[in-house]
Amino acid sequence: MEKVKILWADDEIDLLKPHILFLEDKGYEVITANSGSDALDLAAQQDFDIVFLDENMPGLSGLETLQKLKVKHPAWPVIMITKSEEELIMEDAIGSKISDYLIKPVNPKQILLSLKKNLDNKRLVSEKTTSNYQQEFRNISMNLSDRLSWKEWEETYKKLIYWELELENSNDENLIDILKTQKSEANSLFFKFIERNYIDWLNGKNPDKPNFSHTLFKNNIVKEIDGDETVFLFLIDNLRFDQWKVLQPIITEFYKIEREETYCSILPTATQYARNAFFSGLLPLEMEKRFPQQWKNDEDEDGKNNFEDVFLADQLKRLGKNIKFSYTKITNLNAGKKMVENLPNLLQNKFNAIVYNFVDMLSHARTEMEVIRELADTERAYRSITESWFEHSPLQEALKFLATKKVKVIITTDHGTVHVKEPSKIVGDKNTNTNLRYKTGKSLAFEKRDVFEVKNPHDAFLPKQHVSSCYVFAKEDKFFAYPNNYNHYVSYYRNTFQHGGVSMEEMIIPYIVLNPKG
Repeated sequence: MEKVKILWADDEIDLLKPHILFLEDKGYEVITANSGSDALDLAAQQDFDIVFLDENMPGLSGLETLQKLKVKHPAWPVIMITKSEEELIMEDAIGSKISDYLIKPVNPKQILLSLKKNLDNKRLVSEKTTSNYQQEFRNISMNLSDRLSWKEWEETYKKLIYWELELENSNDENLIDILKTQKSEANSLFFKFIERNYIDWLNGKNPDKPNFSHTLFKNNIVKEIDGDETVFLFLIDNLRFDQWKVLQPIITEFYKIEREETYCSILPTATQYARNAFFSGLLPLEMEKRFPQQWKNDEDEDGKNNFEDVFLADQLKRLGKNIKFSYTKITNLNAGKKMVENLPNLLQNKFNAIVYNFVDMLSHARTEMEVIRELADTERAYRSITESWFEHSPLQEALKFLATKKVKVIITTDHGTVHVKEPSKIVGDKNTNTNLRYKTGKSLAFEKRDVFEVKNPHDAFLPKQHVSSCYVFAKEDKFFAYPNNYNHYVSYYRNTFQHGGVSMEEMIIPYIVLNPKG
């Protein structure tokens, strides 16, 4: 293994001989310079892993040397060393992208710590993360062997997401594979948990039930509306909890998190069911009865989410909220820009609901467009492209603007999405719906071990279009494929992101309440 090579520039370098010997004894190679000009000459002739710069050198100062050095070698970490504790000098150095800042007199241990922090940080963090997950792996495995409650499933899923994001920064592919296996095992057990409890929850037979799509508004959002601030609800369609976690560092530059929770999407975890339930405060069967003109079933040709504003108005009225509110749906960039321009007007309302469709469109585009499939080939890439979109989106612009106002901001979603890998054969008539994660219709033939079957849709408060209609929901990472042209169908849809079925990713979804830092 090659020695770490240090360039150390100081006009009193001879006085630092004990420090240099200490570092050489630790296995580092130290090349010295008496001035900024000499340091730049050396940097032009050979490569260094890290640079120590004295701030107060005659001729070229440390800051001037730093600026010239960064032009040629922007990736080299630079440690600034100075006698001065003046705040202005520190700010200049930090603004010039130094990696660390030490005040003279420095001792050898300070130097060593700074070296490890800047050169070995990634390795040390990776090793610590690996060690910690190995311990946590056992804890999670023991928990999974118990019969978990809904709250415990929420916490287990959050732990798995935490470790998934942490291990992304390590190079331990074996450990990442172990996590994937553990997550797959958890999804298998979660499916059985939902299969045992879902119908009982909806029918009030099990008090240990989650907050659902149709109860979130009255249980949570109404309390925020009752406060003093104008409330902005951003419902980002298809936003998973892990996607929220990668957006969180960007958003918390401007906001404090008042509440970070999860709730449960109803089945099917599909927009026409889950989002309509969210805005109406009703389950699908109840919506069909209350809104016979607006509710659309799977066999209907009209748009399935064209009346969310009507459902929202009705729910607010039922909850006794006679307030001024707005509903906005964003389906493209221009609509997003218009929404941002209209924010001053929306501030006059007590409550504003804004549905943002980008993540859902990303999911569909990833299925249909080869270039997006390549850009979002893995879970990590899918998160990354979500983060990149957000950083350049009107949504971030809107949140920055609102961070300067007296408002309450809620970020949530209607359902998540899962990376599907394994096909499951199903047969249905021509009226069977096209969703890959759930099917409804009559005379369905399917692999029973691959699905959660609801023989009587009314048990799950779902409409029944035919006397013999049933619903089936794909489990874990399965997706439905028809026997006709089977191989082509499987090849086209395998490794895409879909929703409608039963998985932690689709059902355990974020509900976030934010307050502006300003």
